[in-house]
Amino acid sequence: MSRISIVDLEVFYSVGVSDDERSKPQRLLLTVDISYDFSIAAVSDRIEKTIDYYDVVQDLLKLGDGRSWKLLEKLVSNIADRIMTEHRPTAVTVEAKKFIIPQAKYVSVTVTKTQPR
Repeated sequence: MSRISIVDLEVFYSVGVSDDERSKPQRLLLTVDISYDFSIAAVSDRIEKTIDYYDVVQDLLKLGDGRSWKLLEKLVSNIADRIMTEHRPTAVTVEAKKFIIPQAKYVSVTVTKTQPR
């Protein structure tokens, strides 16, 4: 199986347990690994035979507009579900890094979802 990776995409989403934390978007880094058989695209050189990572990125950049999440767990699950529905990969792994704890480089949450067989 082949993989498309989008690494450390900078987004600004409202995420946090408290109302104050969700009051303004904060910087997150998203890493998305998309499993997909793009062997036909590799031979044909046709973008419609693969998952257009530019479209995925544009969708992720807009996803936070007018939305908020209390938990990173819910956010990464929503992102994974959206990619699975919109782009139909074999599997997707989504990691979100949040920079909220001063003593830690970051906190991250990761989820992997696969298409049912």
